Formats: sequence, C-alpha cells, structure tokens
Amino acid sequence: MSTNMSYAAAGTGTVGARMIGNVPVLVDIDFAPPAPRAEVILAPPAGYVWSPGYWHWSGHKHDWVAGRNIRERQGYHWTADRWEQRGDLWHHEPGHWDLSLR
Repeated sequence: MSTNMSYAAAGTGTVGARMIGNVPVLVDIDFAPPAPRAEVILAPPAGYVWSPGYWHWSGHKHDWVAGRNIRERQGYHWTADRWEQRGDLWHHEPGHWDLSLR
C-alpha cells in the first residue's frame, strides 16, 4: 500500500488540516483512516460542548485524538473533524465552528 501525500496551498481546494503560519495547507492521503474508536461521552458542563475523537494524520501514520469538552461559542455550533473520500484520496476536514441558523 502506498503512502503518497499531496500538499497544496489554500485556495486550490478545501480548508486544510495543517497550518503554516496563518496559511492552511491541504493534506490528502491515499488510504482510509481506521474506524473511529468507541468513547465514553460524559455530559459537558454548562458552557461546553462535546468534540468527538478523530484520527489525525501525523505525516506518516494516523494518531487517535481523544474526544473532549470544548468551550461553547454563543451563536455557533461545533462541526466535528471528519475524513471523507474524494476519488482515490482521503481528505481530513478539521473540526470548526459554524454560525447557527436559528
């Protein structure tokens, strides 16, 4: 199995999984991450939301990042990290805050 990676500057595709200074960089790899791990999800304390765990690409392998409670942002909702297949490549879409549509 090959471990080729492609890197491209922001503006040539979707938001990247790495940052160089303030410039996001794309990371696409040619094999899928492992299945998500089961996690015990505790109710977040007031003012926090749950951010589920995900597989992070470290440059040569996937490393598990455990889920955690993160401070809530009023007027926004958390969109969790995810991997999506794009043709023959897998793309990591980083977790981020989206403006709530309420």
